[in-house]
Amino acid sequence: MNSPLLLPAFYLPPVSYFHAIKQHPSETLLLEKYEHYAKQSYRTRAKIATANGVLDLIVPIVHGRKERVAVKDIRINYEHDWQRLHWLSLQTAYRSSAYFEYYEDDFRQFYNREHAFLLDFNVAQLELLLKCLKFNKTISFTEAYAAAEADVDLRQAIHPKQGNYWPAQPAYYQVFEERHGFLSDLSAVDLLFNQGPQSKNFL
Repeated sequence: MNSPLLLPAFYLPPVSYFHAIKQHPSETLLLEKYEHYAKQSYRTRAKIATANGVLDLIVPIVHGRKERVAVKDIRINYEHDWQRLHWLSLQTAYRSSAYFEYYEDDFRQFYNREHAFLLDFNVAQLELLLKCLKFNKTISFTEAYAAAEADVDLRQAIHPKQGNYWPAQPAYYQVFEERHGFLSDLSAVDLLFNQGPQSKNFL
């Protein structure tokens, strides 16, 4: 039996996240619930391609006292209407892509209802993306934080401030490619909206 792949739960995860999933033979994805929340990571940040280049979509969180908080306890902040802005940005960026309308209703739900906790929000998107990308995977969760819970531990490996986790990513058509060239390792929705059912072939 293959050891599960240990991953953090990201907001609309980047393409490299799903490349790692495709490369790992395990049927189980082990998501980390007990790590301390990490600032400026893909846990609250997704990158999309717009007419003006790469845009970061950032989910605001409720900042409490200064002690470190487990990611499972991080709450989403709804004081400002970020959901409307994120959905408008996605529509503006991908309305002219080949498959946006095909997936539009599936993704709109994340911007029409409120999830109290960041982890629940991210896991719900991951479940949808796994389905859209045709991965038959089971999601489980850590029961405590441990230094090494799996043979393949990617909790810190995929990060916007580090180098590209998958430098050999193949190019695919992007809406604004003529303006900016190919932009690698954006959110997997960029791949999905541009390539649709063929997306898994690029992973």
